[in-house]
Amino acid sequence: MPHLAPAALVDHYLGISRLLAGQLDFRSAIRAVAAEIAHIIPHDHLDVCMLMVDGNYHTAYETGMDTAWGNVASAPVANSPIRTLLWGEVDHLLTDDAVNDPRFHFEGAFKRPIIEQSLRSRVHVPLKVQGAIIGALSCSSQTPGLYALEDVDRARIIADLLAPYFFALRAAEQAQQSAIVEAEARAREEGLRQGALKLTEALEQERQRIGMDLHDQTLADLTRLSRRIDRLARSGELTGEALEPVSRGLQHCMQDLRQIIEQAKPSILQLFGLAQAVENHLDRSVRDSATPIEWALVDETTGTLDTLEPTVSVALFRIAQEAINNAVRHAQPLAITVRLKVEAGQLAIEIADDGYGIARHRGRIGGGIDNMKTRARLISAKFTIGPGRNNRGTTVAVSLPLHRSVERPAIQREEQR
Repeated sequence: MPHLAPAALVDHYLGISRLLAGQLDFRSAIRAVAAEIAHIIPHDHLDVCMLMVDGNYHTAYETGMDTAWGNVASAPVANSPIRTLLWGEVDHLLTDDAVNDPRFHFEGAFKRPIIEQSLRSRVHVPLKVQGAIIGALSCSSQTPGLYALEDVDRARIIADLLAPYFFALRAAEQAQQSAIVEAEARAREEGLRQGALKLTEALEQERQRIGMDLHDQTLADLTRLSRRIDRLARSGELTGEALEPVSRGLQHCMQDLRQIIEQAKPSILQLFGLAQAVENHLDRSVRDSATPIEWALVDETTGTLDTLEPTVSVALFRIAQEAINNAVRHAQPLAITVRLKVEAGQLAIEIADDGYGIARHRGRIGGGIDNMKTRARLISAKFTIGPGRNNRGTTVAVSLPLHRSVERPAIQREEQR
């Protein structure tokens, strides 16, 4: 290697310091100083690997050659060819031929770039800040036997120049990542708060609706029946024939009460599960529609629904209930299909109709859509609504990540009315 006068070495060291100033990321920093380092330690490949905060993983920033080391976001230190240096077991690594040096070849070692790029001569020194190792500087050449102990000393000086700057870059990157995580957490918390607020408002509206139904319909009917019984009692006409209309009226009231209670509390869901509850609601909704509607429910989950938390089941049922109600009341469909399935670790529920489509009815059902979105958000599910197949009708879809992937044969339960 050419001999450099001390003054020339100092100039190159100062050049490294000047070139570092203003570099805002690791890659631009290492590339900015590569030429100055080459005057001090000739190399074909230069990289700085940085330990992550936990010390178990590291990432590399390279110049001169693009290798697999620089294309991996993070790699285990235990698989690094220079792990003994990063662990502090040695204070440097120097080799004339890394291709054949057993220190770089062990089971699980990420050594492919050494072989593929023929990186024979190598010198490695640690980057230290206040005595703690934060990474390593590595110079490599395809020429065997190029480096000596003199190059180790020079590499240490370069590492001392780089270490504080790279430490600051790492601290800034960690602070940025922490700020992003915190901002995302705040956004999620605010989203849940807003969602809970909307759902509370929706529940309050539902409570008011139930109150109005009881007041305007059931209570009025019972009042009318009570007055009729009083009139019959005063006139002495309490006969079986006279009481028959009263009995029919009471039966209608009880039926209305059952419907109100069923809408308020999905007892079928609690007794028989989500699929049966959705099927029962679909059957009843279609049966009560003004025009005939064919329907089908396909359950391909094979027991997965039974593992859901009760609050999740209720939320999914309410979403399916709202989607079915919207289709029956507003879309005038000929058919409605509900499909429950598990794909790639996701539980999915799809409610599809072949009616008019959402575009023509958004103004009438927008509040219901907001409620469905809110319920989905509160259980960390993804909600989508849009045109159905061939741009016909509407498809409402909810997908929920499962803790475990389920891959079992499908069971289909399909009925038509």
